[in-house]
Amino acid sequence: MDNETILKTFEKKLTTQRYANNTVKAYKDYARLFLKYVDNYPSLESIPITIIESFINEKVQKEKISISYQKGLVGAIKKIYELILNEKIKLDYLYPKRHLNKLPKFFSKEEIRLLLDNTENIKHKAILTTIYSCGLRLSELLNLKIKDIRSSDKMIRINQSKGNKDRIVSLPDKLLDILREYYLIYKPSDYLFEGERGNRYSERSVQLILKKIIING
Repeated sequence: MDNETILKTFEKKLTTQRYANNTVKAYKDYARLFLKYVDNYPSLESIPITIIESFINEKVQKEKISISYQKGLVGAIKKIYELILNEKIKLDYLYPKRHLNKLPKFFSKEEIRLLLDNTENIKHKAILTTIYSCGLRLSELLNLKIKDIRSSDKMIRINQSKGNKDRIVSLPDKLLDILREYYLIYKPSDYLFEGERGNRYSERSVQLILKKIIING
């Protein structure tokens, strides 16, 4: 299978899995770079892991790529093997390791999409989607209660936000679907996101969720 055939098949399977158009494009761009680097190998199966390591190392050391770019490259390579060869290769050690003491103040839309696409736990997906779909501060997210979700009006009431003024934000359909799925599984009683003992979810727990997703992809 030549590189163009691999890329076309890769794109088709990503689309079938309902990845957003921007995500598909980003993964294809990352995949194209990798396939060009290993073009002298007859097949994906014949590429040693050490060559993948060299590819990432070269991008980091010589081209000084960003952390998010590095994560995108590694994620795309893993996805190629998964969708083309039906093989899950372990490349987590090639992700950048960094400490996260707080949520990043800014992610591009594409980085957010990649994060959410790599989140399988429905509670974690609900938390992150709520933060980024509604533009919430961490404290606002953790203070949300079930009664603040007005599904019939497609609105969320944010209590005691900055300046101690309540505000209303729209509730996107996609987020509502995720929250409904989450609710049926976890059945929170008061706060929308609760810890194991039914108390309010902690800031540290959310930070650890994001850290795990960034590192593991």
